[in-house]
Parts: sequence; structure tokens; C-alpha cells
Amino acid sequence: MALVTGAGSGIGAAVAKALIDAGWQVALAGRRSEPLEEIAESAETQTIAVPTDVTSPESVEALFTAVHDRWGRLDLLVNNAGQFGSPSPVEDFSYEQWRAVIDTNLTGSFLCAQQAFRLMKDQSPRGGRIINNGSLSAHTPRPNSIAYTSSKHAMTGLTKTLSLEGRRHGIACGQIDIGNAATDMTSAFGTGTLQADDSLNSEPVMDVKNVVDGVLYMAGLPLDANVQFMTVMATAMPSFVGRG
Repeated sequence: MALVTGAGSGIGAAVAKALIDAGWQVALAGRRSEPLEEIAESAETQTIAVPTDVTSPESVEALFTAVHDRWGRLDLLVNNAGQFGSPSPVEDFSYEQWRAVIDTNLTGSFLCAQQAFRLMKDQSPRGGRIINNGSLSAHTPRPNSIAYTSSKHAMTGLTKTLSLEGRRHGIACGQIDIGNAATDMTSAFGTGTLQADDSLNSEPVMDVKNVVDGVLYMAGLPLDANVQFMTVMATAMPSFVGRG
């Protein structure tokens, strides 16, 4: 069975629905119960909706307890919950905003991975897979994105460490780095986005299905194989391949 965080909207919702369609039993985690319940009610496989604050150790523990109580095991964790925060120059970025982004994107992923390890190492058959949502910001920053970029660079370190320590337990961990998938978060890209040279230009986006297909491929591998890092991006997006 699978657990998807940030499953109420965007990439998380698309991934959760695709896993359900592929026959997975899925636990849906997110801050708002309504969209989770909508997905669960339309599912043909066993699915539960668990409102969760991934920044809270107690909330995350309750989430994994619910998963264990329902299925007794966990085969796949998709660490997708995240936020960008309000774009702002570093000198104006507030401490409160920094904490909100880092606690959601990085600490939340750590807390969920920690609980997943505890389940996966002791279940029979043991092992499982963790897929972390990285972003192209794990490689190159956008202007005015100090917290988001820092969190996604740190996600790469989290992924590598989980992959290393997971070997002894049969746990595989990989990361998918996404560039400009068409979701609510990228809706403004068509009207103009701040570039590295301080110009304001529109950017191409791609269908979120391309991301979903990548996650499904990673999830479908046997545990003796792993996609360590996958990059899926809109082909013509600027400022990643080449100078800008």
C-alpha cells in the first residue's frame, strides 16, 4: 500500500489518483480534509483520508498509526507535501516565513521518512520505497526563493542519506525533480515569472501527467532496483540548461 502527503491538490492529488487507478491501496494525507475525502470517496480501491500537519511530530505519528492499524504495512511513501512561500528578496524574507517553508518541505519529509523506516524495517516482508519530491530548485534557484531553494537542496541530502541507510533494511529511496508541471502553483508562469537577469518572462509548462508517469515508474520497480534521481521538466523552460 502507498501513502501520499500533500494529496489534496496539485501533483500530490494527481499522483494519488494515478496510484489508485493502478490498483494501489492509498492513504491520503494533507492539511484539508475535504479534498482528501473527495478523492477517497471516488476510489475503487481501499483508501483512507487522514488530515495531517506534516510539521507536527504528533500528527505524523498519528498518520502512520492509522496506516498501520488499517493495513499493517507500508510499501510506498511519496513525500510530496510542500510550499513555496511568498517570493521575497533574502533581506526581506521573514523568520516566520522561513520556518514555515523549511518545516513543511524538509522537516515534514524527514518526519514522514522516519516513521516509514520504522514500519518498513519491521514488517514482513520487510522493506519499501520512498520517493521524495525535489524540484529543479534542488539544482538551481529562482530569484526570491531563499527558503524553498534551501529546502530542496537539503532534500537531496535527505534522499541520499535515506537511500544509504535504507540498504540494510531493504528500503529504496529516490527523488524526482520537477520543472514547471501545470498545477495551481505554476498558474502564474504563463503571464510572467522573474528570471535570473531580473527580466519578467512567461515560461512553458508541461502536463502534470508526465510527473505522474515518472512516479509510477519509480514506484513499480522491484526493491533491488532504484531510480536515485529523475528530472522531468518542460522542454523549453529557461534557466536550467544553459546560461540565463
